[in-house]
Amino acid sequence: MLRVLVTRPEPGASRTARQLQDTGFQPILLPLTETAALPVDAGLLPGDAVAVAVTSANAVRHASKELIAALAALPCDAVGTRTAEAARKAGFLSVSEGPGNAEALADSLAGYLWGKTIVYLCGRVRFPVFEQRLKAAGVQVHAVETYDTLTVGYSDEAILERLSGQSADAVLLYSAKAAAAVQVLTRRPALQGLFESTRFFALSARIAAALDDTTDERIRIAAQPDEDTLLGLLRARL
Repeated sequence: MLRVLVTRPEPGASRTARQLQDTGFQPILLPLTETAALPVDAGLLPGDAVAVAVTSANAVRHASKELIAALAALPCDAVGTRTAEAARKAGFLSVSEGPGNAEALADSLAGYLWGKTIVYLCGRVRFPVFEQRLKAAGVQVHAVETYDTLTVGYSDEAILERLSGQSADAVLLYSAKAAAAVQVLTRRPALQGLFESTRFFALSARIAAALDDTTDERIRIAAQPDEDTLLGLLRARL
């Protein structure tokens, strides 16, 4: 049975593990990042906002009840299915499911929000392209950072124990921060042998770029930045 290292934080890690087990893989959970809520003053929201945009389910999960209550009546544009589900669960009354990636969502919003203001629920660590595209199109983006992403540290002994001293056949990478953390692990003398033949499956090219000294032959990138596509790529390659 092929061993797959899952590096994403909970609650997504356990959900991914179940999917891997159902398709014949042996998942090994090693979250390399964790998310933590940030304090937000709901009273500082712009009064002229006409919509809410969300490109990460964590941005909704970590938002306070007060913040959600202040925004719930506005239409919420979510990047994809899981983010839309999280927004509805949090209490947004009208949620639209987007095309699956931040760039395409920005392009679709830019078409009808010129000159208007939106609230963007997001993490402190994020790619700037969503905001850049909207601002370039004349949309005023008020970013509200509801959570931070922190790197989780492990000792060599903890990694060896988690992997039972055996190499991983594949590593799933969902963020650039996790990919950078994996890069550090593969350079540790005590751990190098565990990753000599490992293949890395990244959700996007930006994430894969963090593996800067790994040969291209060992890296695979999902055609679309969603988990179903990533796991389909894993099954096809392994």
